[in-house]
Amino acid sequence: MKTVIIDYKAGNVQSLLFAIEKLNFSAKLTDDPDEISKADKVIFPGVGEASFAMNSLKETGLDVLIPKLKQPLLGICLGMQLLCRDSEEGDTQALGIFDVSVKRFPDSVLVPQIGWNQIYDLKSDLFRGIPEQTYTYLVHSYYVAKNKNTIATTDYAESYSTALQKDNFFGVQFHPEKSGILGSKILENFLKL
Repeated sequence: MKTVIIDYKAGNVQSLLFAIEKLNFSAKLTDDPDEISKADKVIFPGVGEASFAMNSLKETGLDVLIPKLKQPLLGICLGMQLLCRDSEEGDTQALGIFDVSVKRFPDSVLVPQIGWNQIYDLKSDLFRGIPEQTYTYLVHSYYVAKNKNTIATTDYAESYSTALQKDNFFGVQFHPEKSGILGSKILENFLKL
């Protein structure tokens, strides 16, 4: 099985590569559209600012390729947000796979949300063997409201989508590679889909 991690200069992917290797899988970091198209699984990570990240995707044509992919794809953190229609961060038009906007947390809460928070209302094979109220690690200032594609929920300022799924596209706002044993299990579930 060939797994690729999309390289678009958006954050450190070393912990993700290490987490995959620890599960006895391998992954290749690439921005080559041909390699991405031929992969069995695609991981779309991201740490950084939305408009910068979208510009980076456009430079390599990945903004056109990603929505056309048919194999399972997992967006992580900013990667999940970029799968949405648009983001308030940098007034960014994103990839439009999930027809929902990414909004900034209100000023009534500390921003960014950093640390461990619980996920619940788990609905997907992505969460096979994962108990309700599992803690995952999050670092983000922007969020996706609950919608028809929500497969996991977290509370911070309000209940919001901490995971999304539509067809072959999955997204998680948390970092599975930094979320301990159960985060590793979520990553393994994706790699075994």
